[in-house]
Amino acid sequence: MKLLTAATIGMGVLILLGTTVLLVTIVHRANAPAAAGAPYAQTLREPAGTAIAGIAGAGGRIAIALHGGGPDRVVLVDPVTGRVAGRIGLAR
Repeated sequence: MKLLTAATIGMGVLILLGTTVLLVTIVHRANAPAAAGAPYAQTLREPAGTAIAGIAGAGGRIAIALHGGGPDRVVLVDPVTGRVAGRIGLAR
């Protein structure tokens, strides 16, 4: 019977500790300042004479419309990795 009482008290203490840790974690994360992301920089390797005609968000990607330096085109960039995810050529 003493073993059962000790086990019950031990489990109660563990529940209280777990709840305390959970509440402290929630309060800490709620009061933490939002992480300001680093400025985004990307260099596109495009022919000379190319100019950016427009930029828009496109389903988790950044769509950059380019003209000049060849046929008009849209380059899709993954903002997380900075890699070119795709190119869309516009026929004339």
